[in-house]
Amino acid sequence: MNTDPVHTDQDFEIFLVAAPGLEPVLCAEAGDRGFANPTAVKGGVTVTGGWPEVWRANLELRGATRVLARIASFRAFHLAQLDKRARRVPWAQILRADVPVRVEASCKGSRIYHAGAAAQRIERAIAEELGAPIVKAAPKKTGKSADKDAPEDDTRAVQIKARIDDDLCTISVDSSGESLHKRGHKEAVNKAPMRETLAALFLRQCGYDGRAPVPVVDPMCGSGTFVIEAAEIAAGLKPGRSRSFAFEQLANFDPAVWRSLRGSGAATPPTVRFYGSDRDAGAVAMSRANAERAGVSAWTDFAHHAISDLTPPEGPPGLVIVNPPYGARIGEGKSLIPLYHAMGQTLRTHFAGWRVGIVTNEAALAKATELPFMEGGVSVSNGGIRVTLYRTEALA
Repeated sequence: MNTDPVHTDQDFEIFLVAAPGLEPVLCAEAGDRGFANPTAVKGGVTVTGGWPEVWRANLELRGATRVLARIASFRAFHLAQLDKRARRVPWAQILRADVPVRVEASCKGSRIYHAGAAAQRIERAIAEELGAPIVKAAPKKTGKSADKDAPEDDTRAVQIKARIDDDLCTISVDSSGESLHKRGHKEAVNKAPMRETLAALFLRQCGYDGRAPVPVVDPMCGSGTFVIEAAEIAAGLKPGRSRSFAFEQLANFDPAVWRSLRGSGAATPPTVRFYGSDRDAGAVAMSRANAERAGVSAWTDFAHHAISDLTPPEGPPGLVIVNPPYGARIGEGKSLIPLYHAMGQTLRTHFAGWRVGIVTNEAALAKATELPFMEGGVSVSNGGIRVTLYRTEALA
């Protein structure tokens, strides 16, 4: 990659940000969706394509947190060199002079070690070469990993990310804007909600891709994320269909191509239903409202009852996937062991032939279910807590 002009029909590297640990799962999704050269790397997946592929990734990929278009890459050994080479980037072909820009830089193992100074040089290059207004980056929240959502402010500025690693400066445009887990449907959320992007990757990790007509059951549905996500996948609904993206403010945005990519938005009615339940009546009402906004209420059922009253729906066996309560810190979940034991007993007794996925932060809680979990669970961050998806094969 270099700083030659970036045209709409010219391929370049696209970086799909993923929850660390789930890069291979997102890589499989990108391959299934027809993106070229999907490669799992630390923190995400790289694919190649032009700007229409950038737009399509935002629209169609369920597991990506955000989509970065890598528009330039060059060596920079000192700030003056960074300033000079940043001015060669064809900013006018990518950014608009009337849209604010925010620059965020990071430095690792490089002679340019001051990220703030690096960001200033790139800001100055954009301001002087293009004339776009510059918005200062919001301070990063502590405790967040580097791949987390970019700071967001009221200006909705387009964000430029510059990463200087071993003296190689890679400049990317954040084409997403708000994190892609914000589908535009979930107005109501329960405590400690599961993000849609993480839910989609967990569903895929459990073998659910919507192709086979199998039901999905979540007996502690919270705000309905797993159930709604599964129903959308089965109906062929595009996750980004109801929201806007930062790339719509770029100079190379083509509304006609975008309308074609979005299509009619019509769903293919699934042949099975998707079920959620919760002992909290408020969570059930919340889930129903979210499913209505997502356009999947015709294929979802939400009921108010305890997990001990759970029974399998009529039809073929499918997947039970649940994000039950867990202790905020290791060791705090001891009081939840009876709940996990009861859940496991219900599933072992009534759900023969079903596969199970349980998300929790302590192996002791998973063990309390007495379910035959497979080896190889990956630990990921959910709301700042490290959790693991424990999976079974079809229960005997």
